[in-house]
Parts: sequence; structure tokens; C-alpha cells
Amino acid sequence: MARHPLTLVAASLGARPFLESEALPGVRIPGQLIGIGENYWPDGPRPAAGRIPLVFGKFPGSLAGDGQPIVLDPVIAGTVVCEGELAVVVGRLLKDAHSPEEALKAIAGVTVANDVSARDLQAADIQSTRGKSLDTFCPLGPELVTLDELPELQSLSIVTRINGAVVQDSTTASMVFSVAELMMFCSRFMTLYPGDVILTGTPFAPDESVLELQPGDTVSVEVGGVGLLTNPVAARVPSDRMARV
Repeated sequence: MARHPLTLVAASLGARPFLESEALPGVRIPGQLIGIGENYWPDGPRPAAGRIPLVFGKFPGSLAGDGQPIVLDPVIAGTVVCEGELAVVVGRLLKDAHSPEEALKAIAGVTVANDVSARDLQAADIQSTRGKSLDTFCPLGPELVTLDELPELQSLSIVTRINGAVVQDSTTASMVFSVAELMMFCSRFMTLYPGDVILTGTPFAPDESVLELQPGDTVSVEVGGVGLLTNPVAARVPSDRMARV
């Protein structure tokens, strides 16, 4: 049990990028890429009576590695924001999990994510998938950290910075649904496979304007005990074929 680097396998034209880890030999990460919305309370955790997790899809082609640019096309995307998150990587087949212990045993490890989101596209579609699936809109990394390395999944700090300024500062204690609960919920309507990734939600931001990204920015997400994920932000240029959306 240890910390395992997540290595980006750069895509050639016509091939999708993916991450590799020695913790999951032969498995491409991400497989299915599952997002969770509205999973943090503004003033700390509250009972989730009557609620279920808000699930959306995020296409695997949105992957970016640590240090790789997040590429913006303002004509297509409009307003783009960062969302720092804890990401869970599935390590074994999981279907119909009925206990937290069963769900947690299926986790290969956790890593850091930035659920980059085009708000104008989300508003136009009245759902999230397209606005969260543009190329480079899902940075992940830099390491896969096994659960034995962490004292408690529900007490990890999450801090997001743009150009060094803190724009998100919270902890996983403020999740509405815990990591185990999210794993259980997802496993009941779909099979989770090794390499699948669940983004567990981003801390509440009362003023989203502080999360907006512009070309030239540097955005970093730090999850306590898990790692620091840093990505520059760049504008798409016509010759950059891999950044077209």
C-alpha cells in the first residue's frame, strides 16, 4: 500500500488520452467518469433526508494530467469555472453494494480533481454533461493514494487557488453524501469497473465569479494528504487540433 504516480499517456491524433498507475496494471483511467453535483452544504453537513445524490456524466476525453494546460475557447465555452474535488478511483468490480465497508473495499485509491465547467453550456442545455466534457476539462492527479495512507476520508481539506489566491477552502466533512454513500448509490444503478472515477463534488461557493478562469491563469487544487494538482490555463489556437471542442 502506497502512493502511486498517475502517468499521463499522451494521445496521438485519433486516440484518447488516459492515465496509468502501477496500482491498477493494465487499466486505463478513467473508464467511466462520473460527476456528483451539489454535494457540499454552505455551512457544514446537514441531514440528507429525502435527497439522493445528483449524478451527471463527464466524458473521459475531458481528461488532463497534472501540469497540462486547461484549454479555453471563449467562443464555444463562454464563462468557465474551476471546481476542486476529491476523486475516487475504483479498483475492483462493484455492483449493488449494501454496506459502507463493501463500498470502500472497492476503492483503489483517491486523487485530486478539477471539475472544470462551462457554465453557459450548462445553462443552455439545462444539464451538465456537455459543459463539463470539453477537452482538458478534467485534470486528475498527480498520485493515486491508497486509503491506508489517509486517516479519514471525511476530514480532508480542499483548497483551490487561482494565481495563488484562495478561491475555495473547505473539507470533505461538509459533504452531504460521504464517499461510501456515493459508491453505494452509484453501484445500485450501474456496475462500477476498475479504472472508473467518481468526482465527489466541489465545495459551495457563494460567489462563483471568483472561480472564473482566464487564459494566463494558473489553477491549483490541494487535497490534504492526497496531493497538489496544478494546471496552467491557455487559449485555444487554430493549430491546436487536440484542443478543439
